[in-house]
Amino acid sequence: MAELSIKLKIGNREYPMKVKAEDEERIRRAGKMINEKIRSYKDQFGIDDYQDLLAMVAFDFLVDKMKSDETIETTDEFALNQIRTINQLIVDAT
Repeated sequence: MAELSIKLKIGNREYPMKVKAEDEERIRRAGKMINEKIRSYKDQFGIDDYQDLLAMVAFDFLVDKMKSDETIETTDEFALNQIRTINQLIVDAT
């Protein structure tokens, strides 16, 4: 499992990090998404303070993740109920 040394620029800072080779693309894509959100908020709200911008981006991404987790949980519960129903039908049929 090879590790790569990369530098990732987020906002106005560069962050050196060691990442697994298979994670490099995902990490770079995440950095790009963060920078796009920063630019969007900077343009939309006229904010220049990177700490404020990063806080807004972190909050936004966390809300999105929470929504996604809730959707997955609901889907899992639905699937589990369907499996229980099918199992019960099989038991009743035997």
